[in-house]
Amino acid sequence: MATINKAPGSSAKFFGEGLTFDDVLLMPAYSEVLPRDVNIGTRLTKSITLNIPMLSAAMDTVTEAALAIALAREGGLGILHKNMSIEHQAAQVRKVKRSESGLILDPVTLLVDATISDALRLMKENRIGGIPIVDTNQKLVGILTNRDLRFEENFQRKVSEVMTKENLITAPEGTDLKKAQSILRKYKIEKLPVVSRAGILKGLITYRDILQVHNHPYAAKDIYGRLLSGAGVGITKDIQERVDALQHVGVDVICLDSAHGHTKGVIQALKKIKSNFKNVQVIAGNV
Repeated sequence: MATINKAPGSSAKFFGEGLTFDDVLLMPAYSEVLPRDVNIGTRLTKSITLNIPMLSAAMDTVTEAALAIALAREGGLGILHKNMSIEHQAAQVRKVKRSESGLILDPVTLLVDATISDALRLMKENRIGGIPIVDTNQKLVGILTNRDLRFEENFQRKVSEVMTKENLITAPEGTDLKKAQSILRKYKIEKLPVVSRAGILKGLITYRDILQVHNHPYAAKDIYGRLLSGAGVGITKDIQERVDALQHVGVDVICLDSAHGHTKGVIQALKKIKSNFKNVQVIAGNV
């Protein structure tokens, strides 16, 4: 080992003894645990379990929907930052929840009197290739896909004029993914609307989501098969309004994002949230 320079002004004087890789050898101990048997799952809250012990910080340079989706697919959880409007943050949560699901409970839809321009805008915003078309009672009347729009030039036409409405393939409520996959393959379609006996749209199953289930078997999901999502909130006047909006779109955990969690303001905010939102899971303090 090299001689340590402890002369005045040397690094050792301030930081102590330093070691390099060649100075240390770690001897592996005997183990009967196989790598495939290791479980690194951890409980985040009383009702949320992660498959890997990893969260991302609620910082505007770190976590928005893209990272939250990627992290949840691997078994962790992203905390969406709060430096945006309430509407924008709620939209970010909705984007995570809709990105992958065994059953999309609140799919993007359009009314029959919407235009092709409306459809193209929604498809671009949500990065989707098809939209169920419903009437004012949420009854499914058709489905619009990229294939229906491929050669359209008049973007002011009504979607009802170009959508697929004859011989619609649907599935009843309660259809599991295995059965849905069989239907998708049989009819060579990519989107399967789920409807009630009265024809009311209850959800949407897509072939892409089924593939994601197979590709990411350890993804962190809620009871509906949607990716987990967290969101940060500040100790501000609009905290109740923000939490209400986030809960409405299905956020799984709220993070009281404060540099110092052990303060009167944070504790009061925590009590207020737990009092007004009984089922919301809360982390007090930043990540």
